[in-house]
Amino acid sequence: MSEVFSATSAEDAEDLVRARTGDDAAFNRLVEPLRRELHAHCYRMLGSTHDADDALQDALLRAWRGLARFEGRSSLRSWLYTVATHTCLDTIESRGRRALPMDLGPSSDRAVLGDAPLADVAWLGPYPDAGLGAGGPAARYEQREAVELAFVAALQHLPGNQRAALLLFEVLGFSAAEIATTMNTSTTSVNSALARARKIVAEKVPAPTQQRTLRQIDDARVREIVAGYSTALERGDADALVALLTEDVTWSMPPLPHWYHGLAAVADFATRVPLTACGSWRHLPVTANGQPAVACYLRNDGSGAHLAWSINVLTLRGERIREVTSFIGAEHFTPFGLPAALP
Repeated sequence: MSEVFSATSAEDAEDLVRARTGDDAAFNRLVEPLRRELHAHCYRMLGSTHDADDALQDALLRAWRGLARFEGRSSLRSWLYTVATHTCLDTIESRGRRALPMDLGPSSDRAVLGDAPLADVAWLGPYPDAGLGAGGPAARYEQREAVELAFVAALQHLPGNQRAALLLFEVLGFSAAEIATTMNTSTTSVNSALARARKIVAEKVPAPTQQRTLRQIDDARVREIVAGYSTALERGDADALVALLTEDVTWSMPPLPHWYHGLAAVADFATRVPLTACGSWRHLPVTANGQPAVACYLRNDGSGAHLAWSINVLTLRGERIREVTSFIGAEHFTPFGLPAALP
């Protein structure tokens, strides 16, 4: 990791000196190039864009206040990851893990009408992936693989120390010795945490990754699948929608607790709820969690604007949709830079 995360420029070295004397503008110049990747790290740890916002803000405040204690034996980047990781671990300890509906119970065979949100569950949220860069040279996961829904959902089943160790090693390319220093533990403990974390993630994350699947499909075909999904919903065309789905498709809608597995159950839900009972839909194609996604806008009163409703993240197997995860809530639209309504 040293080749990527060391070697500051003369300007950075000067800014570091100034920042240590209380120059917040110099500190901001040092931090700004790292802000995006640190935010992604916080999201992977916490499973929520909004929690990542808070954690990053808290971490940078801690770093600013503790900059005098930064001795330069590691790079500033490595040190900031240490601060951000500990900030996230504090959040995990106080809030616990985030969930998807399938973590709460079995799927439903038929559409559940009038399904009510569960407000007492900390739900996993979608992530705007624009601008994600590369990891360290030793990283096993590329940056978009490491924000895919299945991977981030699997991380939520790990204790905080295992989650941190896996991300620092597999995603960011830290060595076990560097992680031991970061987490104030031994290399043996880090290796043990990595072994347990890898086992759980391997059990929960299907192969191949979405990045590999998407690379095997022409970009134009991916756009056709997304457009076909959107058009089927807008036209209420159940046959067109079903034709896009795998036999073992799942559809979930956090914060609604019920979810559906298998073509018959998903088709029953889609036919009885979004295709006929909700109102008028409009859609914008986006990407989320390194996957194709659709921003869904709903008008349910017959007039006026279509209002932000959900970010639907699509997981593909080959050229069909294996999973639809509809993150319901207008609050998800702001991080994507999306409007709250379509005229």
